[in-house]
Amino acid sequence: MFSRTYRTAGGKAFFAVLMAMLLIVTGCGGGQQAAEQKPAEQKPAEQAAGGNGNTGSADQSYTVKHVMGETTIKGTPQRVVMLTTQGVETLLALGVKPVGAVGSFTDPTQFYDFVKPQLEGVKVVGSESQPNLEAIAALKPDLILGMKFRQEKIYQQLSAIAPTVFVDEPRGDWKANFSLFAEAVNKKAEGEKVIADWNKRVEEFKAKAGDKLKTQVSVVRFMPGKVRIYYNDTFTGAIFKDLGLARPASQNKEEFAAEVTKERIPEMDGDIMFYFTYETGKGEASKLEQEWTNDSLWKNLNVVKAGKAFKVDDTIWNTSGGVIAANKVLDELEGYIIGK
Repeated sequence: MFSRTYRTAGGKAFFAVLMAMLLIVTGCGGGQQAAEQKPAEQKPAEQAAGGNGNTGSADQSYTVKHVMGETTIKGTPQRVVMLTTQGVETLLALGVKPVGAVGSFTDPTQFYDFVKPQLEGVKVVGSESQPNLEAIAALKPDLILGMKFRQEKIYQQLSAIAPTVFVDEPRGDWKANFSLFAEAVNKKAEGEKVIADWNKRVEEFKAKAGDKLKTQVSVVRFMPGKVRIYYNDTFTGAIFKDLGLARPASQNKEEFAAEVTKERIPEMDGDIMFYFTYETGKGEASKLEQEWTNDSLWKNLNVVKAGKAFKVDDTIWNTSGGVIAANKVLDELEGYIIGK
């Protein structure tokens, strides 16, 4: 899973430059791994990244602890490059427009449609699995944000370009990654406000739902060549847990997912089901979805016979996985669970 290859347009000459930069950074004893440096007193960030407005004091610095160590950042970042789609949502929710960001999983040359209008003029710098180091360096960022799960092998190269902060992995509760990225861009207070707004929506949902919170929610995903039942340690699972929605006993596990055969279709049953299809453009996942949803085992599910199996958008309900998507899922759940 972790053995990925990374595209670095520019070849050996570019890597030589990067390694030279890395030697300079580590040789000076400064850079991103300043484990002994304590953060200076901070003022709330007032400016967004992407070159908007004035920077904070040039002498102001703060240190962010993360999965790869500690990174010291001087001043409020103005030119942020984001290497996760989840993190793109974080920046936009904080009012920060990155100078560069990775494209979508379905088309790495484009951003997801639901965030594309807010990313006009932002440079696509490859995909989560294959960031383009040369394109990143050309943007002259003052902060790079990424993920250990997909980009651990290039952390040192990224750190040679600019201070770099990584979250661990994408799945599960989005709020932990959100908070770390908010801290990294010096917008901790703004981040706390976004999460407070989410929590307020959650409490309003619970109050309106009442006994409907007992509704057992099933989640299924169709992918090229495989089908999964999703458990609690997922984007949707974390949302359901926040909302207090019940899960079928077979899915109420603090795990990620189970890859299943047709014999396990009965485990998909519930009071309501949401299923989504990750299509890569070749039609494989859509064909698999059609095959399974026409199977007699699927048609005999109580949730299907009751007309409570709903197909929803894979990007919003799973793949992007950030705060904007979470609020969109909540919008839809209000209709599906509470009703109008």
